[in-house]
Amino acid sequence: MFMLKQKKMEMVGAGDALPGRPDPIPTARTHFVFDRDLKAPIPEGMEQAMFGMGCFWGVERKFWQTDGVWMTAAGYAGGFTPNPTYEEVCTGRTGHNEVVHVVYDPSVISYEELLKLFWEGHDPTQGMRQGNDMGTQYRSGIYYYSEAQREAAERTKAEFAPRLKKAGYGDVTTEIIPAPEFYYGEDYHQQYLAKNPAGYCGLGGTGVTCSIGLAV
Repeated sequence: MFMLKQKKMEMVGAGDALPGRPDPIPTARTHFVFDRDLKAPIPEGMEQAMFGMGCFWGVERKFWQTDGVWMTAAGYAGGFTPNPTYEEVCTGRTGHNEVVHVVYDPSVISYEELLKLFWEGHDPTQGMRQGNDMGTQYRSGIYYYSEAQREAAERTKAEFAPRLKKAGYGDVTTEIIPAPEFYYGEDYHQQYLAKNPAGYCGLGGTGVTCSIGLAV
């Protein structure tokens, strides 16, 4: 049992990853909160972002409750297995992270403000876990869609890390990489905490305030 848990805390290699499937798995058609087509094209003038902060149920709620966010979706990214299922991701043999894809209106909320929510909304020092949720699928990650997003992510990380250290936390383990392909999670994962208000949410921040992330 210990060896199995240890394996789930280590990233799988591409050659050892599950094979997946060529076609997307079924998911919801409509966003439960916004009542829009979940896979609607991104409207002109809006931008996209992607974050991993632990269990995607609580993460998605944080973003859909934020003014300026037009669409959210729970899914998987950052691994090797094409079109994975939740059960496959939970084995630790896909390499995927539980992530939330966000479409937002930059005239209402900036990417830096989304980063503020990201840094303050979880503990980015825990490696392959978040609270009691353990495994590579719960790692902290920022997946950027532009050079401007990458620069903002790296800059805010550099500014926030000393604050965490001062509060007694370890090194930031957040991965910051180009946005990989996003695979939608199953129907029941989409807007889970809107459908199940008393459902599990393992998300918790550090209590350390991120002074950056305010639009200039």
